[in-house]
Amino acid sequence: MTGYLLRRLGGALIVLFLLSVLVYLLFYVAPGDPAKLACGPRCDPGQLRQVREQLGLNDGLLTQYLHFLAALVVGRDYSTGTGVLHCPAPCLGLSYQNGQPVTALLAERLPVTASLALGAMVLWLLLGVGTGLLSALRRGGPTERLLTVLTLAGTATPVFITGLLLLMLFCAALGWLPFPSYVPLTEDPEQWAWNLLLPWVSLALLESAKYARLTRSATLETLAEDHIRTFRAYGLRERRVVGRHALRGALPPVIALSAIDLGTMFGGAVLTETLFGLPGLGQLLVHSVRTVDLPVVVGTVLGVGAAVVAANAVADVLYTLADRRVALR
Repeated sequence: MTGYLLRRLGGALIVLFLLSVLVYLLFYVAPGDPAKLACGPRCDPGQLRQVREQLGLNDGLLTQYLHFLAALVVGRDYSTGTGVLHCPAPCLGLSYQNGQPVTALLAERLPVTASLALGAMVLWLLLGVGTGLLSALRRGGPTERLLTVLTLAGTATPVFITGLLLLMLFCAALGWLPFPSYVPLTEDPEQWAWNLLLPWVSLALLESAKYARLTRSATLETLAEDHIRTFRAYGLRERRVVGRHALRGALPPVIALSAIDLGTMFGGAVLTETLFGLPGLGQLLVHSVRTVDLPVVVGTVLGVGAAVVAANAVADVLYTLADRRVALR
């Protein structure tokens, strides 16, 4: 088990390193001068030279990348012309628009996206796994047919349509819920949940349909295995057979898929955050792309990539706990 987890951790670190190389080359070596973007359209040649010196753009490409990596570990000092500004580790640079450290901007927006993604994941797992398990146990009956229709409808409905319908019904027409606005969990947990309920439901209805179909097929496959028939032949109660053996056998693919979806949720929250007006990483990325704020764009992409890698690392651990045979492969 320990050797397997160390191998997976080493693989995750390699992926993060390759991602940093790709992102750095894509945004800083692509056509365009980062110094001009940082200085602005009215920058004269003298100011441009000063900005290039402050950002370290006069060094070679390899030296710039090594400085970029070192800043992630020990931080970096930036000259402001009248003094020195220290960017603490992990430093992803300074924003071209306001001069703030990128990590501070990400830390400010991260709780919004994390609340959206984690809350929606809990909801779609409860709905999807529960619906898929019930559909497998009621195979061939009217309950299964009804659940199949509902899951197909959920899969075919885009999240922005679901979100608009929920806003029109529960906020505008009925007035049961407030129009979503982010309230920090530490300030008011009740308002935090009420304001995120509609975004959670919008995402969960779309994702839970996929998990319901996956859980149904995995449960049916597990129920058809020889050891399940042996347990039933020994007289074990059906609830125990399903809860301790059939469901556990169906969990590994659900765990693997949920890790991927949770990671991509951090990067794919642009539409949902824009629809519900939530100030998360998605809105930050859109604004940074519009203003060509390269350090913020790079920092957001790397942050999302790290979230995907971390989610997959956690999934590997849970996958191994659910099926110990994985560690032996």
